[in-house]
Amino acid sequence: MPHVVSPRVPPMITDWTFYAMAVPAVILMGLSKGGFSGVGMVSLPMMALVAPPLQVAAILLPILMVQDIFGIWALRKDFHRENLIVLVVGGLTGILAAMALAKYVTDAEVLVAVGLIAAGSVLNTWLKHGGFDAPAQTGKPAWGVFWGVWAGFTSFVANAGAPPVQVFMNPQKLSPRVYAGTMAILFGILNYTKFAAFIWLGQVNLPNLKVSFVLFPVAIVSVLIGVQLVKTVAPGPFYRFVNVMTFLVGLRLIWDGLVRLLA
Repeated sequence: MPHVVSPRVPPMITDWTFYAMAVPAVILMGLSKGGFSGVGMVSLPMMALVAPPLQVAAILLPILMVQDIFGIWALRKDFHRENLIVLVVGGLTGILAAMALAKYVTDAEVLVAVGLIAAGSVLNTWLKHGGFDAPAQTGKPAWGVFWGVWAGFTSFVANAGAPPVQVFMNPQKLSPRVYAGTMAILFGILNYTKFAAFIWLGQVNLPNLKVSFVLFPVAIVSVLIGVQLVKTVAPGPFYRFVNVMTFLVGLRLIWDGLVRLLA
């Protein structure tokens, strides 16, 4: 659930230790936006080592929005129309549900749930469908809406929207660029919707935007690098990478959630 961030000017804007974590974190986010979905999930935990997590979330969202613009432009011709429609419908519904219901659940509970879904889906693929090189499956629209709702909800309350979408998309074995383009457009729409909601909730402020602005060049370059790299990777290694990252991110979310629940 979003919270109001202190309006004081963040001291880390000139603190090299902050940027020692922030720059690699933003690079990973850019690579994720460029097609290597999953690697960006460690960005917020990395930056949370040197700044309050809620402030980190407020700083990262504008950076994500800038990366969305460049990722969408670079991959604008490569996306799966049917998947995108059902996921957007579900995602926007999930954001509305989060605004109405987030006060009844904790971030920790959401993290554990999403982690179990992500890790469980990869194990299911591995154990029941012949491993990561199993034949492609067709995505059913109803499931797309369902996982889209989860993505919108978890993205809003815990910045963890990618794993539910990956549960739906990974088994389809789309080409890497189509996969990356669909993810880029979907989360571009969701992030701009979230930003409007965060403004309404009072979470966006000028000091945090200044820190975001300093990191924008790194954000842009890293997306373009990711887009170029995804052009050269074959579907087999790409999906093995994405599934492994989905599983590892799922385990990390479970761990983070349990730590918060038991604190």
